[in-house]
Amino acid sequence: MKVKPFKGIRPPKSLVTEVASRPYDVLNAEEARKEAEGNEKSLYHIIKPEIDFPQGTDEHDPRVYEKAAENFRKFMENGWLVQDPAEMYYVYAQTMNGKTQYGIVVGASVEDYLTGKIKKHELTRRDKEEDRMKHVRITNANMEPVFFAYPDNPELETIVKRVSSEEPEYDFVSGDGIGHHFWLVRDKKDIEDITRIFASIPSMYIADGHHRSAAAALVGAEKAKNNPYHRGDEEYNYFMAVCFPASQLNIIDYNRLVKDLNGLTPEEFLKKLEENFVIEPTGSEIQKPKHLHNFSIYLDGKSYSLTAKPHILHDEDPVDQLDVSITSKYILDEILGIKDLRSDKRIEFVGGIRGLNELKKRVDSGEMALAIALYPVSMKQLMEIADSGNIMPPKTTWFEPKLRSGLVIHTLD
Repeated sequence: MKVKPFKGIRPPKSLVTEVASRPYDVLNAEEARKEAEGNEKSLYHIIKPEIDFPQGTDEHDPRVYEKAAENFRKFMENGWLVQDPAEMYYVYAQTMNGKTQYGIVVGASVEDYLTGKIKKHELTRRDKEEDRMKHVRITNANMEPVFFAYPDNPELETIVKRVSSEEPEYDFVSGDGIGHHFWLVRDKKDIEDITRIFASIPSMYIADGHHRSAAAALVGAEKAKNNPYHRGDEEYNYFMAVCFPASQLNIIDYNRLVKDLNGLTPEEFLKKLEENFVIEPTGSEIQKPKHLHNFSIYLDGKSYSLTAKPHILHDEDPVDQLDVSITSKYILDEILGIKDLRSDKRIEFVGGIRGLNELKKRVDSGEMALAIALYPVSMKQLMEIADSGNIMPPKTTWFEPKLRSGLVIHTLD
């Protein structure tokens, strides 16, 4: 893998908690407006600039993108963001529920993305790519990092351990209770060693940020094509990523809510499930699935455990063996008539971070008819699928904690 250090643009230590924000795609405009209220230094003014317009303004309005660039200039002029004087790597660690994961912030190679060395496990939507491409073009920067995983490497672990034993540049707890710790890797030998070690790693995996990765790489490729003097070492040939050892990452469940039972009564629906699942009543509280190929469902005030029968298991196929695939084929498609998870309005997806009570609440309210709780995908499954060139079904993985935006920015010139 080809990586490089870069001159990051960062907030001064005293301003980091005012500038830093959640990623652009985990909240809507009104939520961002509320979080940024009274705080002109919030990165939301750059990554969700629609908050600076009247409510209801289309986030894809050209004026909104122009506002992003205007606000970025304003942040630089006011000293709310400052560029580091030298190229360096950074170590970014996050603490959640007493567990800390340590990532290295790098400039990742556009070429490695385009040639498939940076591996994907999800399809991207062109409209979402185009939105982020416009944002990258007009700001000439990667405002938010993407989230990569790499196979564990003892040499990198040694460097990260030594750097993180020093006093951090940033160290704070965000409003959601996640600890954020950030160090500068300025030592010349450490920088050379990180570059050398990554060069020996055959692949990295996109954990979170497929659309941002695609957008950043495509803009980099555009700039290369439009530059008659292109050499290959320009800054636009790289985009910002935080790379974590795979063993440290935490994938949590990504659950489903369905609006109706496709004309079936609860009894008829359960009867159809019996063809492919062993069903056990589990009371009135939805339970966590116990293992792979075990599911929990909740409907009509009752909870059930489902275990897939052997005849529907295809463990030789890395995609078919996924619980999301089993659910999609044998429950959502065959029984409920939901064919396309990307477009069907009868289904919604809820990250496990919201808890199983969120599922129960929305079914009990009558808003939804059925909740399906899934056992989380493992990093091993994700890497096997990416290695095989396959793609996971939509809404399969939910990584926590999310990266905080605004700790460092990568400019393309």
